[in-house]
Amino acid sequence: PSGPAGAPTRNRPDVLPTGRNFFSVDIRAIPTESAWDVGRRAAEVLVEQYTQDHGEYPQTLGLSVWGTSTMRTGGDDLAEALALMGVRPVWDGPSRRVVDFEVLPLSALGRPRVDVTLRISGFFRDAFPNLIDLFDQAVAAVAALEEPPEQNPLAHRVRQESVEWQKQGLTAEQAEQRSRYRIFGSKPGAYGAGLQGLIESQNWTTDEDLARAYLNWSGYAYGRNAQGHAMPEAFKQRLRQMQVVLHNQDNREHDLLDSDDYYQFQGGMTVAARTVQGQQPATYFGDNAVTAKPKVRSLAAEIAKVYRSRVVNPKWIDGVMRHGYKGAFEMAATVDYLFAYDATARCVADHMYEGVAQAYVLDPNVQAFVQKANPWALRDMAERLLEAHQRGLWHTAPEPMLDALRQIANEAEGILEERQS
Repeated sequence: PSGPAGAPTRNRPDVLPTGRNFFSVDIRAIPTESAWDVGRRAAEVLVEQYTQDHGEYPQTLGLSVWGTSTMRTGGDDLAEALALMGVRPVWDGPSRRVVDFEVLPLSALGRPRVDVTLRISGFFRDAFPNLIDLFDQAVAAVAALEEPPEQNPLAHRVRQESVEWQKQGLTAEQAEQRSRYRIFGSKPGAYGAGLQGLIESQNWTTDEDLARAYLNWSGYAYGRNAQGHAMPEAFKQRLRQMQVVLHNQDNREHDLLDSDDYYQFQGGMTVAARTVQGQQPATYFGDNAVTAKPKVRSLAAEIAKVYRSRVVNPKWIDGVMRHGYKGAFEMAATVDYLFAYDATARCVADHMYEGVAQAYVLDPNVQAFVQKANPWALRDMAERLLEAHQRGLWHTAPEPMLDALRQIANEAEGILEERQS
């Protein structure tokens, strides 16, 4: 039987029972009015947090938007992006579908507008072409406003960059269009952000290698007049001016160390911005699980929360140990994602590496379990922790602990060779 898609934790009991052939949402009704309320609140919280941290309003921000979360929430992320720019959707009365948008005056907004760049996923690109058009139209409307540069950085940059592009030989129309690009993603038919292969194979040396991969995968512009046009220089320009890199999570059924997508998208944008700018942008993680009270934390604080609540939580470790091979695999994946987030976003403290090494590899009971259930995972965890030290991410690693990790990695490799012989 068929059934609606969504998350039970987002006031959607109608999605139960799961396992049915789910259908998506009415894309013409996104962002929904409830999603707008969440996005508006999240935007206010983010601006307040950044202002407290830096003593000034944010001017430029990069946000990754995924299709799966858009289906679950009805468009929280897009609503937040619109709210940051000072744009509000307009819904049709009977159908509650989005039929237009309204640009809020600065007097009603009560703060400067924020210049928002979206990095959309491949699924979002395929499933929500109308939202790409909506956001692109909103960008054009805000860019056309005659407002002070400090109140409307988007319009200021569009005018400024249009002149620069014309000096490079573009027509006035081409220059204005290129300066307005604010939606980027992978090329048509491609998915992901391009970092997973490099991280897994250890086939990178510097930040520039990771940034290059992210730029190669993400430098395709989308909008009403751009269906995946290769615009790497336009994307670099957005990264060069990016003050904030934001990623949101809409439920508590998983965390940012559960999947490689989080570090690929947020970490990838961060390392690319850091490489282009020469300095680290501010990184934040939005928690919209409680829709009435969205929260935002620094990425480092979110990593620390997940580390304490799950990664080294004895209850979680005991739980995955009941699942044999798969449980050991999940532990190794957690180590990989922690390392990858640090490699890209510089957000993991040294004590976390030491804690993971002690809990996953050096603890006698856990080590015996992983050695028996999945020796590949034991070898991979030991090698990944050693790699963190070798790459300068784990600065204060105790030498006895490093020696123990080397010994465990060598012993695990020997066991695997015996199995294969």
